[in-house]
Amino acid sequence: MNWSPFDPEVMTDPAKGHQYLLDECPVHHCDKFEPPFYTLSRYADVEYALRDIETFSSHFGQGPRFTEPAGMLCDPPQHTQYRKLIQPAFTPKAVAALRPLVVPLANRLIDDILAGEPEFDLHDDLAFPLPVIIIAGMLGVPSEDLEDFKRWSDMQVALMGSENPLQYVDEQTRFQTYMHTHMMRRRSQIESGAEVPEDLLTLVVGAKTDAGEYIPDGDALSMLNQLLVGGNETTTSLITNMIWRLLEVPSRWQEILDDESLIGAAVEESLRFDPPVLGLYRNATRDVDLHGEVIQKGSKVYINYAAANRDPRIFEKPDEFNLHRETKRHMAFGLGVHFCIGAPTARLEAEVALSLLRRRAPNLRLLGEGERIGPFFLWGRRKLPVTWG
Repeated sequence: MNWSPFDPEVMTDPAKGHQYLLDECPVHHCDKFEPPFYTLSRYADVEYALRDIETFSSHFGQGPRFTEPAGMLCDPPQHTQYRKLIQPAFTPKAVAALRPLVVPLANRLIDDILAGEPEFDLHDDLAFPLPVIIIAGMLGVPSEDLEDFKRWSDMQVALMGSENPLQYVDEQTRFQTYMHTHMMRRRSQIESGAEVPEDLLTLVVGAKTDAGEYIPDGDALSMLNQLLVGGNETTTSLITNMIWRLLEVPSRWQEILDDESLIGAAVEESLRFDPPVLGLYRNATRDVDLHGEVIQKGSKVYINYAAANRDPRIFEKPDEFNLHRETKRHMAFGLGVHFCIGAPTARLEAEVALSLLRRRAPNLRLLGEGERIGPFFLWGRRKLPVTWG
C-alpha cells in the first residue's frame, strides 16, 4: 500500500491506512511533500518521540516545513519560560471561572438556533462561534473583529500545512499588523498604570525577561498566534466531530439522552476516535534506528496521534466508537512538555455544548456528513448539517 496523508481517500477518512502503518510500516517515509518526512504511528513510538525532546526536537517548528523557532514552539528552556507565563490562565481555578461565561454564551447560541429554521449548520451556528468568542475575549479582541479573527485563525492553520511559505502573504501581513497594534495598545495601557483585564493578552504583552525587558515582540506575537489557533480551531473540530459521531448512530445519541453521566466519556472517546489534530511534527537531531529503518538526522518526523489512538496494542477494538471504553490515555492533546495547555478549556466547552444540546435539542438529527476542513493534519467538519425538528 502506498500510503500518504495527502491521498484523497485518506483525506476523506484518515483512519484508512492506520492498520497498514501500525502493522506493516511503523516508520513510513513520505516524499510527496517538500521537505519529505517520516511518520511514526505506533502508540509506543509516538510516546517515545514526544518524551525524548532532545532527539525529536520542536526547534524548527511543529509543522511540516522548517520554520524559525518562536514562542512556545521551541525546546526548553525557552518553551518552559513562555509556557509558565500563560499558565495562570489555564489553572483548574481559571478554567472553572470560565464556566459562567461559556454556559450563557452557549445558551444564547442555542436560543438563536431554536428561534430559526429547524435545519441548521452545527459548525457555523455553535461549534465555531462558541470557542472563538471565548478565546477572543481572553485575548481582548473586540467582538466586531470576530469574523476577521476567525478568518486569520483559519489562515494560520492553512499556512502551517502549506508547502508554500508565501501563501496568504498579504493577509498574513494584515493579521500581523492588527495583532501588533492590538498588543502595543495593551502594553501602553499597562505602562500608563491604567486598570487592565488580567487576561491572556496582559499575561503575554506584560511579560518581562529576568533582565527586566519585555519579551521580544516576535515571540509575543507567536504566542498570541498559537493561542488564537489552539483556542478555537481544535475545539470547534472537537465539538463537530463529537456530535457527528453521536448522531451518526442514533442509539449513541439515545445513550446520551438516557444518561447524562456519559457526557465526559463522549468527549474523551471523540478525542481518541477523531482527534482534531491528527498529528504534529518534530525534527530529528540525530539518526534514529527504529524497526529496521533509519530516520535521517535533520529530517521532519510526523507524529501521528490519530494512528496511535487506534493502536490495538493499547485500545481494545480501536475502530469502534465506544462510550463505555475503559479509560486509557489517548494522544489527542499530545504528551510531555508540549502537552496542549488549553486541553481543560477545550473539554469544558465541548462538555457544555453537548450538555445543553442534550437538554434543549433532544430531537437533534444528522442531515449529512458535511464537509471536511482543509489542512491534511487536522480533522473536523467545516460543515455539519443537522436538524432539531
